[in-house]
Amino acid sequence: MSEREIDEISGTETTGHEWDGIKELNTPMPRWWVWTFYATIVWSIGYMIAYPSIPLINDATKGLLGYSSRASVAQEMAAAEEVQSQFVDRIAQMPVEEISSHPDLLQFAIAGGSAAYKVNCVQCHGSGAQGAPGYPNLNDDSWLWGGDINNIYQTIAHGVRYEAEDDSRFSDMPAFADLLEPEEIRQVAAYVVSLTGDPSDASLVEPGSVIYAEQCAVCHGDDGTGDIEFGAPNLADAIWFYGETEDEIAGQIANPKHGVMPAWVDRLGEPVIKQLAVFVHSLGGGQ
Repeated sequence: MSEREIDEISGTETTGHEWDGIKELNTPMPRWWVWTFYATIVWSIGYMIAYPSIPLINDATKGLLGYSSRASVAQEMAAAEEVQSQFVDRIAQMPVEEISSHPDLLQFAIAGGSAAYKVNCVQCHGSGAQGAPGYPNLNDDSWLWGGDINNIYQTIAHGVRYEAEDDSRFSDMPAFADLLEPEEIRQVAAYVVSLTGDPSDASLVEPGSVIYAEQCAVCHGDDGTGDIEFGAPNLADAIWFYGETEDEIAGQIANPKHGVMPAWVDRLGEPVIKQLAVFVHSLGGGQ
């Protein structure tokens, strides 16, 4: 029998194994840890027998207890939908403008509308509803088609320039590059800028105002405040849809961009559209 070797530094017996001058100490795991490890093995076997765990070709073992996390989630979802249905049914039968007069419905509609907004609307209008170039800011007071609850509902439900929807809102600004000379477009742009700021050349404002009165006032109004009946933007509020510089305004006059918003009522259903309208109206910019 070979003599046991004791490590000089730790005073622990070695196993006799050595690698590159490094000797392995004989320090077995504590017994409590070993027994705990064995217990976990026994527990895992019991769990595998009691619960679904072993994958098969087209399914998995059901387990003696017959538990299913999917079934549990389905039950919880069904219970939640049953609770929500009383609110959804009331919203479906109620005109959208009356929802705010019922505190419980208002709270439910804002919460439901917020959830629907995060799924369907943030891609264009932003997570904070702040919008982006070509996509309206839903927090401010500038509304192309009106900011009262009914107009918001109409816009969400039927969209804007959405050809597949008969009730969609339609308005097209003509391309004035086909109607006006480049100098005349610059003059109109200078006049529009003058409504809220300082144009690059003040001498263009006066002739621009004449052209504006002849070509633009019919939609945007004599004072440039717009007209929600035509979806014509307010040009006197310093809120710009496609750019605020004089060149960008001139470009929009010459060859206007026309955004398209899809109709959502067939996709989401009327109750959800009403909740979205209430939520957007609650952001603070609604009229």
